Amino acid sequence: MPLTKKNKRIADYLYVLIGSIILAIAISSILKPNGIITGGITGFSLVLERIFKIDYTIFYYVMSLGVLILTRITMGRNEAKKIIVFSIFFPLILIVFNRLEFNMTQNDLFLASIYYGVMAGGATGLILKGGFSSGGTDTLAKIINRRMFRFMSISTIIAALDIGVIFIAAFVFDTRIALYALLTQVVAMKSVDTVLFGFSSKVVKLEIISEKEVEIEKYILNTIRRGISKYNIVGGYTNSNRVKLVTICSPRESIMVRDTIALIDPKAFVAVLAVNTVWGEGVGFDRLRNED
Repeated sequence: MPLTKKNKRIADYLYVLIGSIILAIAISSILKPNGIITGGITGFSLVLERIFKIDYTIFYYVMSLGVLILTRITMGRNEAKKIIVFSIFFPLILIVFNRLEFNMTQNDLFLASIYYGVMAGGATGLILKGGFSSGGTDTLAKIINRRMFRFMSISTIIAALDIGVIFIAAFVFDTRIALYALLTQVVAMKSVDTVLFGFSSKVVKLEIISEKEVEIEKYILNTIRRGISKYNIVGGYTNSNRVKLVTICSPRESIMVRDTIALIDPKAFVAVLAVNTVWGEGVGFDRLRNED
């Protein structure tokens, strides 16, 4: 039985609630007590705590609200609505869980890096699955891309921001902690993809039908930097000629495409198909080669 609009909205908020709780537990019981670091707002908050000796949750709350305000100013109300729930709701949960003194991995840095990556990535995946945004480096990357570096893809900017935080952490903490942070980032990214698309797919195929296919095409080509195939089709219900866009990208990029299409044309039709393997030129694709 299909979900009603009201039940779907309730389910989306449950995703955010569960994701927020899991992420708060991961930060308060793994990341913080083991002294490891991560990228994004969380990592930068911990760096600032080490420098200024002020609770990192205060820095996190201030920066989250800052990102929310900046998003509203630069990208409009619709984009800000995606992060307002998480930006206000999650820091409060984090403050509550931060009062609980519990070390889940007992100072084992390797286990802490792995388990934090799994939990934080899974939590982020749930938040994205609910149609919301974490309001972290992904949102900042969109702003930077739109206002400053149009020639860079959003995924590249996200990676640069996260690595920048880890690079700073190498000086504030130490090099070993920064190396563990890189491991955490890799595990977290894989966890996000697993929650959104399961274990089997490392790339997905998007089939898009929209009256504003030109704008969507420009975004995919210029911002996501993925190729597109275009097909002339005829709608069975309307009997009208349309254009279908087909592209193959990473699961994370597909979320960016989805959010952008929601702004450009909320009535668009988007089919997402898991792809096990792609042979050819492209990021995340397997190169064609002769095994002989």
